[in-house]
Amino acid sequence: MLKKKMSMAVLGLSAALVLGACGSNEAESSEKSDGKEYDLKMSVTVSESSTWYEAAEKLKEDLAEESDGRINLELFGNEQLSGGDSGKAVESLAKGSIDLTFNSTIIYSILDERFGVASAPFLFSGVDEVDPVFAGEGGEMFKEILAEKGVQALGYGQNGFRQLTNSKREIKNPEDLKGLKIRIPGITMYTDLYRELGTDPQTMTFSEVFTALQQGTIDGQENPVDVISSSKLQEVQDYMTLWNYSYDPLVLGMNKKLYDSMSAEDQELFDRLGKEAAEYQVKIAREKEEKQIADLEAAGMQIYTPTADEIAQFKEAASPIYDKYTDIWGADLLEAFQGE
Repeated sequence: MLKKKMSMAVLGLSAALVLGACGSNEAESSEKSDGKEYDLKMSVTVSESSTWYEAAEKLKEDLAEESDGRINLELFGNEQLSGGDSGKAVESLAKGSIDLTFNSTIIYSILDERFGVASAPFLFSGVDEVDPVFAGEGGEMFKEILAEKGVQALGYGQNGFRQLTNSKREIKNPEDLKGLKIRIPGITMYTDLYRELGTDPQTMTFSEVFTALQQGTIDGQENPVDVISSSKLQEVQDYMTLWNYSYDPLVLGMNKKLYDSMSAEDQELFDRLGKEAAEYQVKIAREKEEKQIADLEAAGMQIYTPTADEIAQFKEAASPIYDKYTDIWGADLLEAFQGE
C-alpha cells in the first residue's frame, strides 16, 4: 500500500513537472516569432532620390535579412498609395490601409493640432537642441499621442530646419519681410505666423511653386535646404536666409493595430530596426545639407545667416503665436519641447 502511494506521488510530481515545462514553453513561444510571414506596404512622401527613401530601403533590407525573408516591405515613393496626398497617407496609416509611412509631423497635425508644437517658431536654434528633446520626454509624449491616433512610432527622422528664400532682397530682420508674398504649407499656424511677420502668405501645392516663383506670382517660399536644392529653386530665387525658424521632424510610423498583433520578438525587431533606420536618415540628411548649402552658394544664391540680435527680433515678432497656440498644443507638451 505504501509503495502504491509513493508511486502515485511520483507520477503526480512527474505530471506537474511536465505541465510546468509545457507552460514554460508556451510562455517562451509567445515571446518568440510565430513564424508568420508579412507582405507590408510603406509610403514615403518624397522620391527615391531622397534620404527618406534611402532610410526606408535600409529598413526593408534589414527586416528581410533578420527575418530570413519572412518580412517583406514594399516601398512606394511620392505618396503613390494616397494619390500624392500626404494628409491621406497618415490617415490611411492610422486606419490600417497603409502599413508604414515616413511623414512630417506638420502633416500629422491634420490628425491632431498638438503635433504642431514641434514646428513652433524659433523653438530650437539648432540640432543640438532638437536631439535631446526627441530622445527624451518630448519624443515620448509624441509617441503616446501617436498611439492614441493608431500609430506606433518606430523612430524620428528629420526633414530639417525650414529656411526662407525670395527673389526681392536679403532678409535680415522682420522689416525686410514686409509685403512679400511667401508660399507656406497650408497649416493655420504658419498662416498666422507669416501674417504676424508682415508678409502676404500664400498656400498652394508644392508642385506649383517653381512656376509661381518663375512667373513672379509669389516672391518667395520656405522649406528645408534639401527641398530647396533638389527642386532647383536657386534658378528662380536669389536670396536664402538660414534662420532655422521652424524645425520639421519626421515620424517613421507603423499602424498600431498591426504592430500590436505581432509577436513580442517581431515587435522588438521593428522597434530596433525602425529606430536605426530613422537615425540613419538623420545622419545622412545632415551630412548632405552641408554640401547642398555650398552648392547653392556656388550657383549664385546669396545666403545670409542672421545674427543673434536679428534672431531675437524675429522671435519677438513671432511671440503672439505662442499666446494663441499654447492652449492648443498643451502647456505640458510645449514645456517638454522647450527643454531645459
